Amino acid sequence: MTKSYALTVAEMDQLFAKLSERYAIYAPTRLHNGGRYALDDTILYKEVTKYSDIEWKQRSIFSMKEVLTPLSQTLFYFTEDEFKEAKVKDERDILIFGRACDLNSVKIQDQIFLENGGEEDYFYKRLREKAHFALMQCDEQFDGCFCCSLGTNVTDLHDLGVAFAEDGAKIQLTSDLFAQYFTENDETLFEVSFPEENDLKVDFPHIETQEEYRRLQVHPMWDEYDKRCIACGKCTIACNTCTCFTTTDIFYGENANVGERRRGCASCMIEGFDTMAGDHCFRKSVKERYRFKILHKVYAHDVRFHTGPMCTGCGRCDADCPELISYSATLEKINNALVEIRQDIKEGVPFNV
Repeated sequence: MTKSYALTVAEMDQLFAKLSERYAIYAPTRLHNGGRYALDDTILYKEVTKYSDIEWKQRSIFSMKEVLTPLSQTLFYFTEDEFKEAKVKDERDILIFGRACDLNSVKIQDQIFLENGGEEDYFYKRLREKAHFALMQCDEQFDGCFCCSLGTNVTDLHDLGVAFAEDGAKIQLTSDLFAQYFTENDETLFEVSFPEENDLKVDFPHIETQEEYRRLQVHPMWDEYDKRCIACGKCTIACNTCTCFTTTDIFYGENANVGERRRGCASCMIEGFDTMAGDHCFRKSVKERYRFKILHKVYAHDVRFHTGPMCTGCGRCDADCPELISYSATLEKINNALVEIRQDIKEGVPFNV
């Protein structure tokens, strides 16, 4: 049986003060400027210490993933004789506030960093094991959201659910982990709710065969993105499931034998990301990089893990694109292209790459 409480702003601040002794609390916060355009505000995850720090009325532009996979992270330090693993700077556990789509994205992150190729990513795992989640109830939907189309509008990953208001919050405990912090509060009737329908409804593409996939790769629907997309990579940075990274060795001073290795967020949309030794590149045009990104989410991830698309319908990519390119519109174009492709296959139209 779950328990629920109604706390004032002052009581929430007291709760945060108690929690902060054991947990680093991360939630969406508002910063002036730095949004889609220069003078727009940006909303991103930072450590918070009081209730008013949290931006709960609008969706965060940057995703929750940055808490577990920082934009820049030192992995180890090295000298010419040895190396030393970088320590976690904060020994406390982590409490992260996120919406249902955000919490469901953690399951995809877990697949990529902990279940991919039989090896676990140590640096992700050590933060993931410290993480606990608070569900932010969505009282209003945001432009571009289509979580209900993917079933990511519901989650069971949270230890508590929170409904925000100007005068305080209602909290439902879904586990006993945080029960000790509410022993002096009176119980109330509250059950966290999940979105039941989005204005935007997306029929997520389902590629049934390798032949459909190969024909879709060369379909002319991708041509327009050579002109529209500027390959800035903002969609992948905002995405809560994209995981591309690169590593860089930083050398101290003039001594090339002393320094540190850092892992940094990267993007398959950026020119040079797939450049190999000998300056060979797999995807030279913008449309090829955009196609790769989309088809990885639509098809390749599911082929690898058999758990559905690499997407939770959060809508951040649409909300952050400076060229107003719609991901959901791209998915609709894929569905239309698949209709053509299946008709060609049925009629025996030859296909040559």
